[in-house]
Amino acid sequence: MFSDDLTLASEKLIDYYALRFQIEFNFRDAKQYWGLEDFMNIKATQVNNAANFALFMVTFSQLLSAKLEGVNRSSMLDLKTILRARKYTRRIINSLGKNADEFYIDNRIFQAAEIGRIHAKAA
Repeated sequence: MFSDDLTLASEKLIDYYALRFQIEFNFRDAKQYWGLEDFMNIKATQVNNAANFALFMVTFSQLLSAKLEGVNRSSMLDLKTILRARKYTRRIINSLGKNADEFYIDNRIFQAAEIGRIHAKAA
C-alpha cells in the first residue's frame, strides 16, 4: 500500500484501505437502489439534497435489514420485496373490511407474500 502522506501511520493507512470498499458499496447501493444515479438536478442545493437523501436511505436500509428477522443484510432487493409484500398484505386485508392492525397476521401470510425474494430466508 502506498500513500503520498508521509506523516500517516501505517496502521491508519491500513484502516483507510479497509474502509474504502465499504464506502464504494454504499455508493453503489445509493446509485442502484435509491436514485443517486437517476436524479436530474442542476442546482447545488437540489444535488446536495438528492445525494444526502440517497446516502441516508442506504444507511437507514442497512439498519432496517439488521432489525428484520430472516433478511440477508446485503440484499437491498430482498428488503424492498419483504416490505412491499407486507404493505400489500395489509392493504388486501384492509380492502376486505378488516383492520390489518387488529387482524392477526403471522409469518405464514408474509412468507406467501414474499415469493419474489432472491435469497432464501436466513435460518
